[in-house]
Amino acid sequence: MVDIYFDKLYKYPRIQECVGTAIPFKKGELYSIDNCCVVQEGEKCLTQPKVTAYYEDGSIKFVYVKFAADLPANKGTSVQFMTENELAGVREHNNEKCSPAVVEPLESGYFINLGELCFAVKNNSNGIFEMVDDKRRIYTADNFEGPFLKDEEDNLYDTVIGEWEIVESGPVEIILSAKGSNTSKDKKVDFEIRVSGYAGKPWLQVAYRIINTTDDELKIKSLVFYMKKDGESEITDKMELIEVSTGNDSTGCGDILTDNSNNDGPVFMTRGVNELAMIEKKAPVSGIRTMVGTSNYKTSFTIGKDGQEVNLIIDDKYLLKEANEHYAEVFYGTFFTDYTDETDGFCITVYQAQQNYPKAVKSCKEGIGVMLVPEGVGSVVMQSGMAKEQSFLIHFHEPELPIWEIDNRSLIYQMVDKPYVKPEVYKQSGSMLDVFPEKLDEDVEIMLYAKADSHTRCYGMLNWGDTIDGGYTVQGRGGGKPVFSNNEYDYPHACALMYARTGTRRFLDYLTVAAKHWMDVDVCHYSNNPLYVGGQWEHTAGHCKNGVMVCSHEWVEGLLDYYHLTGDERGYETAVGIGDNVLRLLDTPMYQVPGEASARETGWALRTLTALYVETHDKKWLDKCDWIIESFKTWEKEYGNWLAPYTDNTVIRVGFMISVAIGSVMRYYRVFPGEDIKDMILRAVDDLIENCMMDNGLFYYKELPSLSRNGSNALLLESLAIAYELTGNKEYLVPGIKTFANLVNQTVSGAVGNKQVIDDCVICQGNATKNFAQSFIPLITYYKALSENNMTFRQ
Repeated sequence: MVDIYFDKLYKYPRIQECVGTAIPFKKGELYSIDNCCVVQEGEKCLTQPKVTAYYEDGSIKFVYVKFAADLPANKGTSVQFMTENELAGVREHNNEKCSPAVVEPLESGYFINLGELCFAVKNNSNGIFEMVDDKRRIYTADNFEGPFLKDEEDNLYDTVIGEWEIVESGPVEIILSAKGSNTSKDKKVDFEIRVSGYAGKPWLQVAYRIINTTDDELKIKSLVFYMKKDGESEITDKMELIEVSTGNDSTGCGDILTDNSNNDGPVFMTRGVNELAMIEKKAPVSGIRTMVGTSNYKTSFTIGKDGQEVNLIIDDKYLLKEANEHYAEVFYGTFFTDYTDETDGFCITVYQAQQNYPKAVKSCKEGIGVMLVPEGVGSVVMQSGMAKEQSFLIHFHEPELPIWEIDNRSLIYQMVDKPYVKPEVYKQSGSMLDVFPEKLDEDVEIMLYAKADSHTRCYGMLNWGDTIDGGYTVQGRGGGKPVFSNNEYDYPHACALMYARTGTRRFLDYLTVAAKHWMDVDVCHYSNNPLYVGGQWEHTAGHCKNGVMVCSHEWVEGLLDYYHLTGDERGYETAVGIGDNVLRLLDTPMYQVPGEASARETGWALRTLTALYVETHDKKWLDKCDWIIESFKTWEKEYGNWLAPYTDNTVIRVGFMISVAIGSVMRYYRVFPGEDIKDMILRAVDDLIENCMMDNGLFYYKELPSLSRNGSNALLLESLAIAYELTGNKEYLVPGIKTFANLVNQTVSGAVGNKQVIDDCVICQGNATKNFAQSFIPLITYYKALSENNMTFRQ
């Protein structure tokens, strides 16, 4: 039995809320998920488990389980995951609480019954939905239009969706996916679409991923989805900012400002200490009520009567003037539009709209429009091979549903309940790297949290989930433009490990946001060059402008973590694609002669391929691993140590690059231990200690008179921790004490910095994610080794 916990979050109860979490298991502990179930208060929950990783003996390493649970107001709770032999005496699930979601094949598509909602999709169609029935109104394909693409040259694209496939078949969540294309004249821009439905819930999530499958830049003028009250209505994406009444209170934090009784136009309202009866009461709507809402602290509503148009726009100016104190990966606010008449209502919430600006929504007498890219607002230019997924929730509701309940579901969509298991479960499972010191040091923990939190946030549709690297930018690597990190050093992997060891939710959110950006923007989805397809771009301006692909900047561990911790199989698929790209690159001339590529190049390739073998157990990844190990041996024999070319007439020691190689070889050794590999690692560490240490107790930066300045790179600490792991000799830890102490004592703020606009990006200043990604594993493994030996870094 594994306990699953929910922290206190919302002041309203959530009944049969559909949620999910990852659970790791020890090797040999579990071989099947048949009849496994989540249990709450002695009764089985509606449960949907999925195995996301196996050990080499066939036992289960990770399960991602979705389930429906009752979550109380204003307090936490817990449930239990039980295997078949633990379920004796547990009551069966009561389908009256929440009936299973069911998907049935049609002649050309699928029919889905969620209990509160039914819908159908059709193969080879022009729209997402063929039919939606919310028990009050039956919507047909004519009620849903788009998303429609228009480019900078005013070319309107026709939309064709191909065949639908089942990704997950319930009973908690049904996910359908399809591929399609936008076509206009001689251009074809592909897309992927996902629809998710939830047992017993009257809402659907739509995720739309556009992919630039042209050879040129795609300059998007607009990308718009419409939902109409009837098939005859027409909605345009043209908008003018609506003048609204704001009464006498401009703070946005006081009482409700005004109502519509004495105004001909829409009304702007914010909630404060007194809740307006109009928001709280359950009452029928007379005529057509239009509404848009956005929040930072309290939600502000703009409401129109009799079908008056209301709208909201988010652009860089909006974000610059709005203060927000949240960690935006977890939550910024909400952004929605709602149409309600006397018969029915529907609300669409755009997920993380502020973070993915520009965005706009409108509601009018004909229905609602969601502008994933609004015309005339900002600039969205997708490079060839780039992708971007955006999501929104369609909430079908009865007309008398109080506004607060519409707002409540919209807010929950932005920050869903995320259950978790305790760090002890990860530690005892042995499913991840051991990042669990026995004795915790408060100063070290403060430093690790601050490093994780202090990264730059880059708002913008193509930027969210990435950070600017100030050092690379100053060096001119972007040609005068900001250089994006492109998840250098595998930031998501560091976040996953930090989440596992702490159970702190925001580290999972950091992982999720960064991994989604990585899968979309930092990976090449289309190219005429086979050396690019599926690969990851090195850090550069514009994410991939003038970018190159090299083995030292292609990672997979964080994507595999993302798959295990979210259940999204696209993390796994992207990781395999990157691995295939690494194999192709390793066949190019650059990597054929030992020493001509730095230790970092082949070291990272070895790390990537070893991780993929551990994940897939496919031996295709091992041929190049064995070849790299042999090349390291040849390299050491030729140069005496792992030296790398620098100037035309020097080969030098670069401590942090050698440490990357040591860390990568060690990952291979943990899977395929051998005395020859162990000895080679120890010789490399001994060489670092003997030749790279300075008299002041620090390691130098690089082995040249012009570069032998004080080094502060944490990577060398991992090498020392590895030597300790291999030998049990704590003397290997001593040379790192000064470096570790300096890093712990560095002042790092976890707060969000000042904002500025550069091109299509609003930048909240902070460190590049590389700062945490590069240092976390070295710091935590060295910290753990000190803890085991009761050693102190304090002088």
